Amino acid sequence: MASTRIYRTLAQNGDKKLTVSFWVKRAKLGATQEVVANWYSGSYNATIRFLSDDTLEFTDYRTSVIMKRATNRKFRDVNAWYHIVCNFDNSLGTPSQKVFVNGVEETSFASSTNYSQNVETSWNNDYTHEIGATNSANYFDGSLSDLYFIQGQQYDASTFAETDASTGEWKPKINPTINYGATGNNSYHLKFENSANMDLDSGDNTVSFTTAGSLTQTEDCPSNVFCTMNPLFPMGSNVTFSNGNTSISTSNTSFRMFASTFGISSGKFYWEMKPTPNAGGDFCHFGILDSGQFDNDTYVAVKSQGYVYLNDGRKNNNGTATSYGNSYGNNDIIGVALDMDNKKLYFAKNGTWQNSGVPTSGSTGTGAAFTVATPNSGAYVVAVSIYAQSGVTDPKLQYNFGNGYFGTTAVSSAGTNASGIGIFEYDVPTGYTALSTKGLNL
Repeated sequence: MASTRIYRTLAQNGDKKLTVSFWVKRAKLGATQEVVANWYSGSYNATIRFLSDDTLEFTDYRTSVIMKRATNRKFRDVNAWYHIVCNFDNSLGTPSQKVFVNGVEETSFASSTNYSQNVETSWNNDYTHEIGATNSANYFDGSLSDLYFIQGQQYDASTFAETDASTGEWKPKINPTINYGATGNNSYHLKFENSANMDLDSGDNTVSFTTAGSLTQTEDCPSNVFCTMNPLFPMGSNVTFSNGNTSISTSNTSFRMFASTFGISSGKFYWEMKPTPNAGGDFCHFGILDSGQFDNDTYVAVKSQGYVYLNDGRKNNNGTATSYGNSYGNNDIIGVALDMDNKKLYFAKNGTWQNSGVPTSGSTGTGAAFTVATPNSGAYVVAVSIYAQSGVTDPKLQYNFGNGYFGTTAVSSAGTNASGIGIFEYDVPTGYTALSTKGLNL
């Protein structure tokens, strides 16, 4: 949702209760980012936001702070969906204001201010209600799912989610029992299922938002988390992550190494990458790496357990490059099939497996680029090294781990995928699946 917000003007009411529930996956850390807010002015506003130290703040400001819960907990896992519930009831003699994270009420706060009984709030006023920014600033960078904004009710986290009896994971309830109040009020449930007009499915209340910017609907959701590239690896300066950490670029004139959020130790997985613009030469070392060998200031291929397909068509491992397939460049789509059950790695260019590779050939490994060693660290990560050559200031790689997009552009014609997990440009080899939590558990 970076540089995107959706908003509407609320109808004023005198409610003394509120519940906001949402699932959130962060992409960018270290910056103030608004998730949900009501804005009238700098003197009258309310917000739920991540602060620059990656803590969470739930606040109401009316010329001064009249309610605040600022957590000590830091939210720095860019691979996780967090379930956040913030609520209050200031009709009580001792007003109640709570924050829940993944079903557990927060009790440790860096800053805490309680409402006074029956005080007017900015949350239940006729202000501009915004999702993804406040007053067109402090844009949220990440993904949102299942956002409930319920006036007149104080619901705890267990209303919206529950513990899975089989896995022990905290998961959304499909049809929670919600009292939305009278038709035409401000309460709603936003599923983020229709990026065209953002119409809502909200029980008795159907409301609509205005969208400023561009929303992208993804396969990534609380019940199936997809791999991205990982901004927490130490990559130094002049590095940019975008599009939910599926696009990466650098202006460095020496190599920068990038790696994924997921590691792979067994199973069969498929993903795609598109380079743009084309820097030529050997600017791109694209493949996999033993996670224990990550090194920002060099390139993947020099590592003993780094296996890459170079954009000049060669393959490289442990610093030795040999002939392999066709060169690739701007807007070509490179598919990868990693068979960890048989330790085989294959690459495709625009749907054609290089070296006449057959990813379904099992232990035979027909046309495989590499037979990979057992990773010393226990897992391989998706890895790439790139740099900016003369005349190309910002080489960019766009990954599709199954969300069906390269950057903000949808795949042109989705290929077949027998696993049913993920959307890709080209056919997924039989027996392979997307690198996601559901894929890992097949």
